[in-house]
Amino acid sequence: MINKELLEQIDFEKQKGLVPAVVQEAATGEVLMLAYMTKESLLQTMETQLATYYSRSRQELWVKGATSGHYQKVKQIVADCDYDTLLIKVTQIGSACHTGEKTCFFNQLYGGENK
Repeated sequence: MINKELLEQIDFEKQKGLVPAVVQEAATGEVLMLAYMTKESLLQTMETQLATYYSRSRQELWVKGATSGHYQKVKQIVADCDYDTLLIKVTQIGSACHTGEKTCFFNQLYGGENK
């Protein structure tokens, strides 16, 4: 179900047409990656239920997994209190990180045990 009323409140203008999207594994809550979305990529994501982001380096839309096969099946999208950041809850197929790691967050800077 797309909440069109809330969709119109997303503030794409604050960051020149982009909003950051924190991507989380729906089943575990593990943070997988951070990506950026345009209104077009957000709409495509909601229509296909496959995570589609905006590549800032290539300046084009990209479906996560289109090349690698490591798709993200979208279960839920939530906006933060300011409507300028999204939380995307997904079922991750394969690894989320282009390095082959499960998550992009593995370079521990502080606390706990080092990898």
